[in-house]
Amino acid sequence: MILRQSSGQAKPVVIFAVGNPSRGDDAIGPELHGQLEKWLKNEKLADRFELIEDFQLNIEHALDLQGREIVLFIDAGENTPAPFDFRQIFRSTVATHSTHALPPESVLQVYYQMEGHEPPPAFLLCVRGESFDLGASLTPSAQEGINAAMALLRRLLREPELAEWLR
Repeated sequence: MILRQSSGQAKPVVIFAVGNPSRGDDAIGPELHGQLEKWLKNEKLADRFELIEDFQLNIEHALDLQGREIVLFIDAGENTPAPFDFRQIFRSTVATHSTHALPPESVLQVYYQMEGHEPPPAFLLCVRGESFDLGASLTPSAQEGINAAMALLRRLLREPELAEWLR
């Protein structure tokens, strides 16, 4: 399931929110996608960002990096420090890909192989999850991580400049 907000010219920042809403804390990405969508609309910032929600990253997502200034991947992580880990990421130098489920670094590598130049600066926001059982709800600690992540995202997205994101 790929949900896109726009068409036409690429918006400066693309945000991938990855996860399965039916698997407990794996819903962190889709939950943040929904909150971001509302917040960006309310703040009248939606025209600067493209939000993409999917169960997992695939080779085709490399196409969504074209014409971007910044890329953000949001996902849940089982062994992530609480409440989240936010860091810049780089393309993988190992050419590993299949027809489904890529880590963000491999999506960046596919872009490099397609375009012949470095991908735009990319970041990963990984929010700690604890329970990924089918049919489970978000855990209270995941909700706390989502709240903390939204505070960071509000600050970053008000100033979507690379220097600000690198601080």
